[in-house]
Amino acid sequence: MPPMIPDGFVPLRLRPNPYIDACGPLYGRREGDGFCLGLRVERRHCNPGGSCHGGMLTTLADMLLVLGAGVLTGQTRYMLTVQLSCDFMAPAMEGAWIEGRLQVLRSTRSLVFCQGRLDAEGAQVLRLSGIAKPSGPGDDSFTLAHYLGEVTA
Repeated sequence: MPPMIPDGFVPLRLRPNPYIDACGPLYGRREGDGFCLGLRVERRHCNPGGSCHGGMLTTLADMLLVLGAGVLTGQTRYMLTVQLSCDFMAPAMEGAWIEGRLQVLRSTRSLVFCQGRLDAEGAQVLRLSGIAKPSGPGDDSFTLAHYLGEVTA
């Protein structure tokens, strides 16, 4: 039986990425001008203690940074991670639903400074701070509408 996904979340439509394809599926939901990133913790995401592996949480934080930096600034360019700092605050156990939200602190022509958090079952599990760098030309496949499957092509 497939895991339950909260209302409003849809599988993200991302460019092919062998690493993320193996980690996902990642889900997203529009929230006002921003979005929320989601993941159901599966056994394959867990460490031997039964909680989501720190590497998986960091991967999720990195995806929140690069996707959120573009969405929240309205940029349609590929985002590179320049810096990512994560503080692990509580475990997210197998079966938990994780939601990630990002805030842009400052955006310049070449860098986007952010902070965010991952929450599971009402508890903050990770705090992040990071810097993303826009790269390459604009491309509509780097928009929230595309990620959520609201547009085709």
